Amino acid sequence: QVQLLESGGGLVQAGGSLALSCAASGSFSSINYMAWYRQAPGKQRELVAGITRDGTTNYADFVKGRFTISRDNAKKTVLLQMETLEPEDTGVYYCNARVIVRVLRPSQNFWGQGTQVTVSS
Repeated sequence: QVQLLESGGGLVQAGGSLALSCAASGSFSSINYMAWYRQAPGKQRELVAGITRDGTTNYADFVKGRFTISRDNAKKTVLLQMETLEPEDTGVYYCNARVIVRVLRPSQNFWGQGTQVTVSS
């Protein structure tokens, strides 16, 4: 199976920065797409940023210019560098990976357990 372990959440003042990290482990062939989602209290989970295996990125409009996603294929990690944080960025951030567990099989979707990010005003 595949495990995703997030780290780096915490409490920060508005305008501050945080970096989230997610490491994949387990038995699998490769990871296609990695992403960060977030869920604020009472709201649906939403995509924050994603990155393909070749480094193509996509961002939600609300984080463009403030957040940067990157990945290290060799280390099987994905990072989310968050700058100029706003109280509206508060929520649980989840790592997501679409994994090729077995070659020639469709990718499977895996989630981390989530890490809390709280931005105070």
